Amino acid sequence: GDWIGQGAGPLLILEGHSDVVTEGDASLWSVPPFGGVVADGCLFGRGAADMKGGVAAAIAAVRAIHETGVALPGRIRLAVVADEEGMMLGIKSFIQNGWARAARGAIICEPEANAVCLIQKGALRAVARFRGTMAHGAMPKSGVNPIPGSAAFVRRLDGLEREYVARHGGHPLLGDPSVTPTVLRAGDLSQLNVIHAEAIVGVDIRTVPGQDHAVIRRDLASAAASAASTVPGCAGDVDVIEERPWTETPGDAPIVEAVERACRRVQRRTPRRRGVPGATDGTFLHAWGRVPIVTIGPGDVAIPHQIDEFVRVADLVEASRIFAAAACYCLGETARLAPLLEALYADLDRLRNLPIADLEPAFTPRPSGPAEGERGGRP
Repeated sequence: GDWIGQGAGPLLILEGHSDVVTEGDASLWSVPPFGGVVADGCLFGRGAADMKGGVAAAIAAVRAIHETGVALPGRIRLAVVADEEGMMLGIKSFIQNGWARAARGAIICEPEANAVCLIQKGALRAVARFRGTMAHGAMPKSGVNPIPGSAAFVRRLDGLEREYVARHGGHPLLGDPSVTPTVLRAGDLSQLNVIHAEAIVGVDIRTVPGQDHAVIRRDLASAAASAASTVPGCAGDVDVIEERPWTETPGDAPIVEAVERACRRVQRRTPRRRGVPGATDGTFLHAWGRVPIVTIGPGDVAIPHQIDEFVRVADLVEASRIFAAAACYCLGETARLAPLLEALYADLDRLRNLPIADLEPAFTPRPSGPAEGERGGRP
């Protein structure tokens, strides 16, 4: 939805996603995965960090702007979409409907420890199929076993990764590119006496600035064909089922200047810059919508998708203040910034006084964040 300020002016998007990943085995959690338990200054639950916390902070920022009567000479569009953890169909539809058109910038409210992220890795997801001929396990030479071809492909993936790291590795914010086989499948354990006709390899590739995805596609096709040729009668090919380009927002973009100015105001220090190791909805806002993006939000970067996921209440409030101040700086209204930030700071006391749910006697919250420089997973 839109919060419309005074008169026609620029558009700022605050973006987050409402979907979460599975909680996994709930018995491994110290708290109910969807209980929203507040303890020791943290909110626990699946999606607390990734990224209902960021969404809540964005909503709080817009609400505070409205309630304190800040007259923004522009608009804030709050975009809360679905399927970020899947194929990102929500943000794709948002862009295709024209809702990102002419935006001055977008703040992607992902959990990045409230650090400023201007750059993120790209991704390709591919499926390689190796086809042989079905046969009896007692007479393997009567058919063509595609599994050795798939194994040769996996070895070639390791060579590709080493080549890419040698050429493009050591990025100061993103580290190295990666080529990772994530799925290997052929037949099933109920039929160990069968030479199956197909073997499948799933591949997850992460790229850094400077890498050409078209070249990677050709490399994958060449590796599959070469691997298949090691097995007479075997054929192999690769389908890229999803592609997400790496993104980089110029440091002098107005949205960057607004967010970093907000960080200096709220955090009272020089903003920290980091890179995002995975793709976000911002990938497509940047690539398809041509919208400059900054990724910043509450939550430790290594916590998403883990057991006992949490976000610190203080980080939620800090994020909401950063979002509100950034909106004011981006859209050109700072006269009432001080009372606006004070209103959001009052949220901290309200959140601290939330009732704590009944906990199991053995409950021991685990809010220890990652060491500096450690990274969490992303789609």
